[in-house]
Amino acid sequence: MRITDWPVCERPREKLLSRGADALSDAELLAIFLRTGVKGKTAVDLARELLSEYGSLRVLLEADRERFNQTHGLGNAKYAQLQAVLEMARRHLRETVQRGEPLCNPRDSRDYLSAQLRRYPYEVFACLFLDNQHRVIQFEELFRGTIDSTSVYPREVLRLALRLNAAAVIFAHNHPSGVATPSNADRQITRKLVDALALVDIRVLDHFIIGDAEGYSFAEHGLL
Repeated sequence: MRITDWPVCERPREKLLSRGADALSDAELLAIFLRTGVKGKTAVDLARELLSEYGSLRVLLEADRERFNQTHGLGNAKYAQLQAVLEMARRHLRETVQRGEPLCNPRDSRDYLSAQLRRYPYEVFACLFLDNQHRVIQFEELFRGTIDSTSVYPREVLRLALRLNAAAVIFAHNHPSGVATPSNADRQITRKLVDALALVDIRVLDHFIIGDAEGYSFAEHGLL
């Protein structure tokens, strides 16, 4: 059965227009992006197969061009469309934390940091430097590799914060495994950073761990 033969309330595009994008499943969102299916399969059927094959929406969206193009129903045109959509999303989020703009909503910083760090296959430790009104001064990716006390240097963070005249900071790093639970090393280095920056009256507002789901917030869990 074609999607056009479905009840209107069950068609992905009409469902999005009437109820909003957050009401759709991953397969329904992907079907709207695909637009058409393949012989014998609707776009929703194809989307479900793709999600089953790749294991998750994230893995599909982050697939390299070679693997993406080897998948039945996809190809260079769809790959180019997908990269354009992802880049537009990143630029949209970047505009919410532009230099000189205040961070009024914690979700803005969480979403922005997730978009910046989730795509890396290795750990990246980054920082948003803010002034005393929580306006963005600068975003910096500071360290790469395993995040522990030997690879994140508080003195380097402190040096850059002082050079930028920052009054507050938000830390973030990704877990390529997709699991955003903080490790003992995460807790230890966060405490070292908080203590080091407190010596010069720079506040640590939060430390996000970016995984597959919503980023883990140290502040929300009372760990700062």
